[in-house]
Amino acid sequence: MRHGGTVPLSDHRGGGWQAGEKGRADMQDKATSSQTERAPSGSELRKRPPPSVLATDPVDEVEAEREQQVRMHEAVRRTRLSVSQVCLLILTILSVFYTLRIAAGIVLPMVMAVVTNLMLVSPVRLVTHWFRLPKAIVALLLILTIFGVFAAIGMAVSVPAAGWLASLPQDLAAAQVKLSILRGPMQLIETTNYRVQSLLSVAAGDHAPQAVAPITAGLAPIGSSLLLGTRAFMGQLFTFFIMLFFLLAQGDSLLRRFVEIMPTFNDKRRAVQIASRIERNISIYLATITMMNVLVGVANFIQCWLVGVPNPLLWGVAAFALNYIPIIGPFTGIVLYFFVGLLAFPSVMHAFAAPTIYLCIHLLEGETITPMLLARRFTLNPVLVMASLMFWDWMWGITGAFLSVPMLAVLKIVCDHVDSLTPIGHIIGGPGRLHLSPDHRHPTWPAHDHDL
Repeated sequence: MRHGGTVPLSDHRGGGWQAGEKGRADMQDKATSSQTERAPSGSELRKRPPPSVLATDPVDEVEAEREQQVRMHEAVRRTRLSVSQVCLLILTILSVFYTLRIAAGIVLPMVMAVVTNLMLVSPVRLVTHWFRLPKAIVALLLILTIFGVFAAIGMAVSVPAAGWLASLPQDLAAAQVKLSILRGPMQLIETTNYRVQSLLSVAAGDHAPQAVAPITAGLAPIGSSLLLGTRAFMGQLFTFFIMLFFLLAQGDSLLRRFVEIMPTFNDKRRAVQIASRIERNISIYLATITMMNVLVGVANFIQCWLVGVPNPLLWGVAAFALNYIPIIGPFTGIVLYFFVGLLAFPSVMHAFAAPTIYLCIHLLEGETITPMLLARRFTLNPVLVMASLMFWDWMWGITGAFLSVPMLAVLKIVCDHVDSLTPIGHIIGGPGRLHLSPDHRHPTWPAHDHDL
């Protein structure tokens, strides 16, 4: 009986052991499945949108950035370029830049129209939806309104600007007297510059350079240069408005046709995502910058009126326009305000009042208000922003400097959506964000580079 009783007991223990092993196996399967859910495959990552240049929810953006880093690592492992392919790529890039430099007269107004269209296309759609008007009529009315506003501002500042330029030679003579204290250092700088040029020319086997003419002698060609550039400017302005009108009126149909030629559904969705993100991000950036520039212009108009600078409307408009160019624009405005104050006021110390207030306004706007509106969302690498600014300023002048940041943001958005270009988009991105813990409440910095 005891032996007979032990058989079912051993069977029961064996069955319990098998049940325990089965339970542990189920738990391991669940853990594996949960890990699989936390680490999606490359095909699943391609279906998810990459992080936007303008972030919205910190939790979603951190998760999307982690997924983008996985896609980036896959692209780096998958992409291998030979020496001939690298050389061909470099030659292609150089030829594209050379073409953009040569064809700036026609390409620049088109690019400017495309960027302006990104900011105005949403208002056109809203007005079209509210009033049930054709897009062509709404686009025409909007362009005429913009042209009228700029024409009114130009007419308002043209008279004081012409008067200021007419009195400039006499004011320069008075300014030279005020700056007599700097005559010694300026002569020392000119002498040193002449000696350096002489040494360089002798080392190169050339003749000694001619003496540089005074700055005041170069004022005469300014008017002729402006007249020579008027025709080219008017032609580019006409091209800009014509291109902007057709983009606002028929841009959606052009995008629809472009999406229709995509071979697969994933390609169609990717094209729509790229277009929508570019439109949303660039429009928010330009609208925010324009609003802040208007406030900067109004603030400088008020401070010039209070300080006593003549023609305050002219210098307020100048501050508004210069603030579109990062770094270089405000610096130019400070120098311009000091020069105007030097011509307007009897003492040098009084001339520092307007540029000092201008600097305070710029620091308040550029270092406090605008970063609160954009810095946490507009993630571009500051080094590449500055490099893009200098490059496009050399390529296309002031207009290229204005377009440098939007074009860099567009490049990042395109790279984020193309698998093979994901590493480039990661490089263009701004400083790394905080990584959130699994409960999304405790942000932590990655301990090592491989945790990024």
